[in-house]
Amino acid sequence: MMQFSKITDFSVDLCPSAYGVYTAGDVLTGQVALVLCKAMRVTALEVCARGLATVHWLETRSIGMNTVYSDFTAHETYIRKRQHLIRASTTALSRKVTAPPRDRKQRGEPTFKSLLPCSFSNNGTIHVLPAGRHEFPFTFQLPENLVTSFEGKHGCVRYWIKAKLHRPWSTVKKTKKDFTVIEPIDINTPDLLAPQAGTKEKIAQAWYCNLGQVSVTAKIDRKGYTPGEVIPIFAEIDNCTSRTVLPKAAIIQSQTFIARGTLKQKKSVVATLAGDSVPAGKRETWHGRALKIPPLGPSIVQCRIIRVEYALKVCVEIPGSSKLLLELPLVIGTIPLHPFGSRTSSVGSQYSVNLDWRYMTVPELPEPPPEYSSIVSEEEVQNRLAPPRHASMGCILEGPFYAYIQEFRNRPPPIYAEVDPNPPTPDIRPRCMTC
Repeated sequence: MMQFSKITDFSVDLCPSAYGVYTAGDVLTGQVALVLCKAMRVTALEVCARGLATVHWLETRSIGMNTVYSDFTAHETYIRKRQHLIRASTTALSRKVTAPPRDRKQRGEPTFKSLLPCSFSNNGTIHVLPAGRHEFPFTFQLPENLVTSFEGKHGCVRYWIKAKLHRPWSTVKKTKKDFTVIEPIDINTPDLLAPQAGTKEKIAQAWYCNLGQVSVTAKIDRKGYTPGEVIPIFAEIDNCTSRTVLPKAAIIQSQTFIARGTLKQKKSVVATLAGDSVPAGKRETWHGRALKIPPLGPSIVQCRIIRVEYALKVCVEIPGSSKLLLELPLVIGTIPLHPFGSRTSSVGSQYSVNLDWRYMTVPELPEPPPEYSSIVSEEEVQNRLAPPRHASMGCILEGPFYAYIQEFRNRPPPIYAEVDPNPPTPDIRPRCMTC
């Protein structure tokens, strides 16, 4: 089989990053690989780094018998850099002359050697690469204002590396390599660690009948979460209607595309949670009902033409009437909660569980925990420490001895006091540490 092309392989290889993705400010390194089966002449080799957000959709409207199409397009560039791996010479190219040399001599103009169009002089402009594998390394510094890679229905945010190989008398050969960028969103900030709560109520109506009032109050311990975490939902559904209602919770993703001052929005449900039915005249309480966050892309809030936002919606379905919806904002981040932040958040959430759901107020002073002696008497402690004896086995223990050791080890610690109850007597001579 005859092989017409001298190029066996032409590709862009990127050095792997720490987590397989890149962030703003990272250094992107790689190489352009070129494998030749024969020697080939090359005029230039360049590599470009591009990052672009694009929005596009069409809208139609009818005017009489005609259909008018409106094109909505917007772009936002984040990175556009170029490097020359093989640079062409800036020497002027010799073109084929159109006038005869004899006429030029008569006019006193200098004569040039007749060459083919777009040919190059022998001054190093054309590079001859021998057969084999050639690697050309490159490095790009990513800017600080990158947006997370995204693929949506009406827009996308993409990043790629493109290499172009210029050869004499041949078309430009191109190759492309995409890479992913993740914008870091740290949820360990005061704004994203703040609890989110809300209350909503409505009068349910079916046709012209008044069914009664339905109210819902919901709260989550913070605003920022990362994929894989569980959102504990604290809610109270008060059904004062004459029908049974069904509460639900869901995570909603909202994609907003902006072009020419017009918005295009797409919403989708990414996770759901169904509660128990609430009969007429009853009240249902959720004590931290868990809703797990599936693998999701982080929120996008820094892009001018594309926004990706999340919200937690608590919905109450009322038969024969419209739904009651309560929405709490969410931010899906990339940097998870720190251990210290987790402890702070858990303490804050335990304290905020005591909220009065009707008025959303916090008690002034939390009650202190009871003392151990007020719950367990001294007789129970003594009876638990003494291992049981079998009537026929004498002093042989009835159960494993390790259980009694564990029970002994789990006794409560002594109460802490600022004053030592057993102070050292002054007549005791202190011990010499050097003896």
